[in-house]
Amino acid sequence: MEASALERLIDIIKGLGSAVVAFSGGVDSTFLLKAVKLSGIRALAVTSASPSHPEWDVRTAVDMAAATGVPHRIIRTRELENPRYSSNTPERCYSCKDELFTALGEIAAHEGFTHVIDGSTADDLMDFRPGLKAARTHGVRSPLMEAGLGKNEIRELSWRLGLPTWDRPSSPCLASRVPYGTPITEAGLRRIALSETALRALGLREFRVRDHGDVARVEVAPEEFQFAFKMKDELVKALRAHFRFVCLDLEGFSSGSLNRVLQKETRPPAENHEQGWPPVDGK
Repeated sequence: MEASALERLIDIIKGLGSAVVAFSGGVDSTFLLKAVKLSGIRALAVTSASPSHPEWDVRTAVDMAAATGVPHRIIRTRELENPRYSSNTPERCYSCKDELFTALGEIAAHEGFTHVIDGSTADDLMDFRPGLKAARTHGVRSPLMEAGLGKNEIRELSWRLGLPTWDRPSSPCLASRVPYGTPITEAGLRRIALSETALRALGLREFRVRDHGDVARVEVAPEEFQFAFKMKDELVKALRAHFRFVCLDLEGFSSGSLNRVLQKETRPPAENHEQGWPPVDGK
């Protein structure tokens, strides 16, 4: 990736003046935070902690923020108290992001930051992303998207910058493991978190534990199939502590696989464009 991609991003960020950064500690937001640091603007990274977010992600966010040198704060969000979130409709992510961006907007207003920004990328326009609507509602800027940067470009630039997250698997909120229509509960999120913690301890790297009630459907990256079969007994033992049945999805890991149940007309990329994304000149 040519150096101008990073320069373009930094120029966009400099134009913001100052910003509160929605920071998860993942590949995209860590790269964004590094670019924010390089831009020299006044900034505050803020991470949401709630039952929807695994503890290991919050710990990673703390470490990554410290490594970049940008001031960091953890806040508590209460999306589970919102029935529009806990009922787990396809618009669940809107309610979650609405809660987050409301909180970040209040921080920005009270502490004199001119913008709230997040790590949405150009690739996010190609999937069903209700969170983009929430970002637009709250006037949140997405510099990576505005710079036209997709996941592969961000990973390459992260590697060039020496960021340890450059090859980290994506880690969306735990509610993404629950099929639409199944209520989201704190107990359910906890058993998913415990299950994935156990599989990570066994050595698996890129996977999901999808919660289908009594059944744990495990998606594993194809290159880890052989390892998963080798560790089959240990894997089953770990998950039987939380589920009655355990199955391995032969299709392998697929990000957003639960979105397959949505009607085709609810999820075309054009919908995101009609909502005004990406913003032109930040508007």
